[in-house]
Amino acid sequence: MKALIKYVSYEETIKGSRFLSELIPCQGQAEAREILRQQKAKYADATHVVHAFITGKGAEVMGMSDDGEPSGTAGRPVLDVVKGSGATNLILTVTRWFGGTLLGTGGLVKAYGNGAKGVLQAALEENAFEELIEKSEFEFHTDYSLLKPIKNHFADFHLYDVSEDFGTDITISGKIRCDETEAFCHLLTELSNGRISVTIV
Repeated sequence: MKALIKYVSYEETIKGSRFLSELIPCQGQAEAREILRQQKAKYADATHVVHAFITGKGAEVMGMSDDGEPSGTAGRPVLDVVKGSGATNLILTVTRWFGGTLLGTGGLVKAYGNGAKGVLQAALEENAFEELIEKSEFEFHTDYSLLKPIKNHFADFHLYDVSEDFGTDITISGKIRCDETEAFCHLLTELSNGRISVTIV
């Protein structure tokens, strides 16, 4: 399973109608609703803002909407393409500006499906996905003398979004692969002779 990590867009014009497909990272149903609200506000002049979203470690949470297009001609084909991609944690919106020519139900299914395929292909080309890895958040405090020895071992682990806050001591926080938390905590305990206590979320 792979997760979307950055925004990607793809656009095409079909018989005068403009279709803008956008992929946006999304962590859950509530965030999907908020992103959709923002998209509709951003494209207030558009005829339709169709969407489909998939989130969860096993892509188990999903939803879609035709947003006024004939039932089954817009949201469903977009969702079907996303489901077939093996990706999660994303919302895909296809915004349409009507160009004066009706496409018919078959034409709409093709247009929205192709828009979804186009933006997913663009995302692959832009390396917009990463393998979905379960991560834990960590935080610990250390004195300045241990900073260098600790950081020398950072390359031994898969760490993400690491930040350092310098005060009377140093607070280091970030994310780590769940299967590495035990070894990480053990190393810090050893390096500090038991003085460092790691908080794992």
